[in-house]
Amino acid sequence: MLDEIDLYNLLFLDIETVPQVYRYADLDEKTRYLWDKKVHYQVKEDKTAVDMYDKSGILAEFAKVVCISVGTFVQVGGERKFAVKSFAGDDEKVLLNEFVNTLNQKFSSGNFLLCAHNGKEFDFPFLARRILVNGLKLPALLNTAGKKPWEVRHLDTMELWKFGDYKNFTSLELLAHIFDVPTPKDDIDGSRVASVYYEEKDLDRIVIYCQKDVITTARVLQRYRGEPLFSDDEVLYR
Repeated sequence: MLDEIDLYNLLFLDIETVPQVYRYADLDEKTRYLWDKKVHYQVKEDKTAVDMYDKSGILAEFAKVVCISVGTFVQVGGERKFAVKSFAGDDEKVLLNEFVNTLNQKFSSGNFLLCAHNGKEFDFPFLARRILVNGLKLPALLNTAGKKPWEVRHLDTMELWKFGDYKNFTSLELLAHIFDVPTPKDDIDGSRVASVYYEEKDLDRIVIYCQKDVITTARVLQRYRGEPLFSDDEVLYR
């Protein structure tokens, strides 16, 4: 199957998310009640709902998207390049709207697939939920309602590594290591995105981190296909 996919029809994607408010104490009364209710069955003797709040950044009901990075293979002057673009900002609705418009204008053909690491469990559903929360219409590539599994145009590099083993979780960092792909985790990791955003207010740093994940995901897919990796000199930032 992978050999039959046209690399030019793949849109590689990664997102970075943060809690809608940085600290549990900043939640309004109703949201705090709903958070406590959400994590009630996960709270253990040594954990409280407050302790669990550091997980809020990965729950679409309590978090927001601050960066979406995408990458595609393109032809430039007869040579194959890898083009990377990011949608980032403090206003989630604005960046999501820009992303949706890009999907609708450039990637609406039935030939295109979205590709992400753990995308089926996180990136794709998270984006779909936040797009709806912000009152926007789902683009075709994220709208899975009523579709059969083989009609959903999503590719997941983590799922490909499972080979049918549904218990297995393998991080992008680990795959990059075993495939000898330059690691994207040379600055921050996902656990620090919220502090970099709220405390350091360094969105540019988050964008760079997100873009590295997109590049790494594309290179991991090339390893799956037994192809040589594109070089850093072949990456275009747009």
